[in-house]
Amino acid sequence: MNLTQQPLAQQLAAGGAGEHRALIITLFAVFVAATLGITVWAGRQTKGTEDFYAGGRQFSGFQNGLAISGDYMSAASFLGIAGAIALFGYDGFLYSIGFLVAWLVALLLVAEPLRNSGRFTMGDVLAYRMRQRPVRTAAGTSTIVVSIFYLLAQMAGAGALVTLLLGITSEAGKILVVVLVGIVMILYVTIGGMKGTTWVQMVKAVLLIAGTLLITFLVALKFHFNLSDLLGAAAENSGKGSAFLEPGLKYGATATSKIDFISLGLALVLGTAGLPHILIRFYTVPTAKAARKSVNWAIGIIGVFYLMTIALGFGAAALIKPETITVSNKAGNTAAPLLAEAIGGGAGSTGGAILLAVISAVAFATILAVVAGLTLASSSSFAHDLYVNVIRKGKATEKEEVGAARWATVGIGAVAIVLGVFARGLNVAGLVALAFAVAASANLPTLLYSLFWKRFTTQGALWSIYGGLASSVFLVLFSPVVSGKETSMFPGADFGFFPLENPGLISIPLGFLLGWLGSLLSKEEPDAQKYAELEVRSLTGTGAH
Repeated sequence: MNLTQQPLAQQLAAGGAGEHRALIITLFAVFVAATLGITVWAGRQTKGTEDFYAGGRQFSGFQNGLAISGDYMSAASFLGIAGAIALFGYDGFLYSIGFLVAWLVALLLVAEPLRNSGRFTMGDVLAYRMRQRPVRTAAGTSTIVVSIFYLLAQMAGAGALVTLLLGITSEAGKILVVVLVGIVMILYVTIGGMKGTTWVQMVKAVLLIAGTLLITFLVALKFHFNLSDLLGAAAENSGKGSAFLEPGLKYGATATSKIDFISLGLALVLGTAGLPHILIRFYTVPTAKAARKSVNWAIGIIGVFYLMTIALGFGAAALIKPETITVSNKAGNTAAPLLAEAIGGGAGSTGGAILLAVISAVAFATILAVVAGLTLASSSSFAHDLYVNVIRKGKATEKEEVGAARWATVGIGAVAIVLGVFARGLNVAGLVALAFAVAASANLPTLLYSLFWKRFTTQGALWSIYGGLASSVFLVLFSPVVSGKETSMFPGADFGFFPLENPGLISIPLGFLLGWLGSLLSKEEPDAQKYAELEVRSLTGTGAH
């Protein structure tokens, strides 16, 4: 094969196309430097805990909706879904549907009551009518575990993206990329807090929508704005024929895969309302009305984006051979950048190099923004729930609390880096689906019971959180995601016994069941007055922070 006919990443790895390497690195550095500059600027305005955790509650509904969109449209959305569609067609697009529908659950059940009932974290809501220390310990533990699962996806996406751009082929080089991404992530949060993170997420959302619009337009132009031609070309180029456009390519071959699809759908639809980095975004607005508006804006922006994943995924399937995608990244995470290169003029062209660099830089900014939001959620929960209210029993100063949050950021970042090294070969959409399952199993049942069931007790909350958390993590550890398949985290081992790739079908109902059973068997008498106060506050906003 001629050097100019190879994908740009392979050229770079071979030492060719030096001018393209310089162009890509320059554009990439500009995007990263700009977002770091925003973080430093915002960090100078962070004075206390309210600024660090909630951005001073100064953001409007539209601004927060934009930031939520930036937080939600992660590496899973941009890289993972595009790759899943490019490799599995119709079944890959189901991720887009699940992620979008999940927002309706968040809007109808969680957004406004949570904003009214809490201060900085999910633990605030639970501790209002229950024993503080055990509930805050459970909420903090759950938040950190869910955030780390979600962080794995972003690390995997970042590793795939940067190694594609720089043409890195050695395993040591790929590991170094994950480490460097983790270090930049830690800087974002420790310097900027919620203000810096929110502004970066807003800028990133605009860039991501603009970049996706550009790719969608170019793909549509390539196929003369005829969706039927695009889908037909994708089916033909995929080598799967009409099966590529029909259900069942990934989830319909066996009874187990069909059940796995139901499990995945359940996790996707219910998971958003329990994700800690999404929940804390509702505290950054001044009123409950603004929280509701922000979710409405987010649904609109995210809905437009997920419609465009049709062009990203099926465009990649139509224009790039599946083996080219899997050679670059076996999980398909580089399909969107490779599509940008192809639609910009092809491998070896200046247009292809520019578009590849721009889209990859936007995707990297996406990852950094989401990673910052996740790290902030988990470090906030550690500092506010565990350090201040459990370890220091409410006697820590604001300065000590923010300091604890920053040190927690370093610790959580280090854990994410280590686990990200092992997860770098997995599809990021699948990894995020696991985080959704853990969130829906541990956090969502407890939140809903606490807000809407007056007989809910501390024991019920602890059973629900720890039971949902333990069951979901346990089933993931012994599932095909971790061992037993070529695409597993440890492909050379096989110690799994749970056949499903997503545990949601088992662990989510179990989380709800344990919360109900724990409350019924509890000797604690529920505080009816506290529940009445919480109900009024959550529904009307009276007394909200």
